[in-house]
Amino acid sequence: MLRPGLVSVTFRSMTPEQIVAACVEHGLQGIEWGGDVHVPAGDVARARTVAQLTAEAGLKVAAYGSYYRVGGASPADTDPGRTGAAQDWAAVLETAEALGAPRIRVWCGPTGSADCDAATRARVVEDGRAIAQAAAERGIDVVAEWHGGTLTDTTESAASLLNEIDHERFLTYWQPRTGDGFAQALDDLDAALPRLAGLHVFHWLPLDGAAGQDRRPLAEGQGLWPTYLRQAAAGPRTDEMFAMLEFVRDDDPANLGPDAEGLRQWVAAVNAAAARR
Repeated sequence: MLRPGLVSVTFRSMTPEQIVAACVEHGLQGIEWGGDVHVPAGDVARARTVAQLTAEAGLKVAAYGSYYRVGGASPADTDPGRTGAAQDWAAVLETAEALGAPRIRVWCGPTGSADCDAATRARVVEDGRAIAQAAAERGIDVVAEWHGGTLTDTTESAASLLNEIDHERFLTYWQPRTGDGFAQALDDLDAALPRLAGLHVFHWLPLDGAAGQDRRPLAEGQGLWPTYLRQAAAGPRTDEMFAMLEFVRDDDPANLGPDAEGLRQWVAAVNAAAARR
């Protein structure tokens, strides 16, 4: 069953209390709590407080969104709140457990696949397997971010990495790559499907003649996202899979309502169709 949720970093300037209230108001059912602002790694007391706040509102903790870099951070990546090295995993894991998170989101590797040498990739594989085993001992999954600038930045690299790590607790999220065509995105999602544990939901378009993305209202993805969600629901790991809104147009909380309404409707339709099969 798919469930609609929110990634808390969508609104970094809001407090956990405000984020919980927004989710309740707009009918979202779970939250991926970010490790950079809302639940910093190592702050176990805060994690417990946020866990209680979430549960008392009738919501679920969908995941702990860490910024742990599997295999170590890039030497150029110096922000300790947004990255991790191997020695930080204990703090990440302890925080996730206190939060009651069933999975921890991580970033795979210090660079994109084109810039990664064989030794670095091997280190990512080794670390990925090790952190998955440590998480498994606490009943927690590790979930890769499907993201540029990491070893999941292409379909081929991402699928290969998951197969190389080959641990039942090392899974993946999926999100569309900005600029991919519809057919290409479906192929990309298909590669993630055997280990798919959730989705980050947004509708972004490339900026004309400039770097970056144009964050569009989710409703403009009407021709795409219902199909993505149906494909995700056909995978092997859908007992409870969150499709989580990540960012809204202009980072404006007023834009959460329409996006949440659209996501809820699409998820309900997919779940109803699955129930009839």
